[in-house]
Amino acid sequence: MAEIKAFQGFRPRAELAARVAALPYDVYNRSEAKAEVEREPLSFLRVDRAETQFADTVDLYSPAVYAKAKELLDTMIRDGIYIQEEKAVYYIYELTMEGRSQTGIVACASIDDYQKNVIRKHENTREEKELDRIRHVDACNAQTGPIFLAYRAKKMIDDVVARVKLSSPVYQFNSEDGIGHAVWVIDTDFDIEQIREGFRQVERIYIADGHHRAASAVKVGLKRRAEHPDYDGTEEFNYFLSVLFPHDQLMIMPYNRVIRDLAGMTEEAFIERLRESFEIQEVDAPFSPAFKSEFGMYLNHRWYHLKAHPDICPDDPVEGLDVSILQHEIFEKLLHISDPRTDKRIDFVGGIRGLKELERRADEDMCLAFSMYPTSILELFCVADAGQLMPPKSTWFEPKLRSGIFIHQL
Repeated sequence: MAEIKAFQGFRPRAELAARVAALPYDVYNRSEAKAEVEREPLSFLRVDRAETQFADTVDLYSPAVYAKAKELLDTMIRDGIYIQEEKAVYYIYELTMEGRSQTGIVACASIDDYQKNVIRKHENTREEKELDRIRHVDACNAQTGPIFLAYRAKKMIDDVVARVKLSSPVYQFNSEDGIGHAVWVIDTDFDIEQIREGFRQVERIYIADGHHRAASAVKVGLKRRAEHPDYDGTEEFNYFLSVLFPHDQLMIMPYNRVIRDLAGMTEEAFIERLRESFEIQEVDAPFSPAFKSEFGMYLNHRWYHLKAHPDICPDDPVEGLDVSILQHEIFEKLLHISDPRTDKRIDFVGGIRGLKELERRADEDMCLAFSMYPTSILELFCVADAGQLMPPKSTWFEPKLRSGIFIHQL
């Protein structure tokens, strides 16, 4: 049973929402973040990445940077850029990309559910990445970037969403990258209770994207509990900002791979070794697999269709993933890449960038590329339910949730 709570959120005034909404803080490097804030001074990125307000000589993790983030957020609220709801509500957040939409519930998830594994993880986190967001949330006294959660679709929740979406949204705009964004407020007592009860009937929720932000939010909540030993569990610091999507609306894109060299093998020898584990056929056009256990390969200006032999496709939820098959049968066995996290001979290309980017990389700075069939959301669920971890760079979610549209104060 999941506790998914309505909250008295802050959100931008309707005429400013498109300007405030920003891509997640971690999709930019420092110079890109500064350029984006210069392009759009109201972008919430200036709060999420407050180092953009300082000279490049200032340390990214300086206390002054987090203090500036709080100052900027407080100023936006004081100046009326943000308004606060009169009561605790849920929101509906719809994102549309290339004609396909996905619709989630914006709410607050429980740090207790996270600790009890009602909210399930499929990635490890790195302490240094957690520390940055811990300091940011703690300094701002607010969560500003929602965690992307997924759950098995529930008709009770779907019915409320469908009904509320018949009304006019409070926001409807296209961002710079062409993604459509629409927001509705769920504020009637009946609908609020239906959503709350619907999630009480959901046994498990899964982190799709945002493991570091989730871990950081939980640690801030635990820190606040230690600071307030008389807490009763209803305080806002016991919850973290999330958008929850039903599984049947989500699309995961492939996370493709490029390789620098053939580990000393000739092209002919490499292909011959591949035949031990794969059926191989040269094809006339760029190839993107349409089925699991199939891969596209680009080598020396030619595309190939690879199909894994059944005996190398185990039933194990992790070992049976296409990313695992590729790693074990080609990268480790033939190319001696044992740790894709650290080996400089491998790089990863999000599916959003297309097959032309694979060709470009293989022709310019690498030599070999693989296009993949995307990991499914149900495969992700199976890995998390088994208490296992996904291999690195297994999933690429699009479109990205925007920060700054919803603020949850602690």
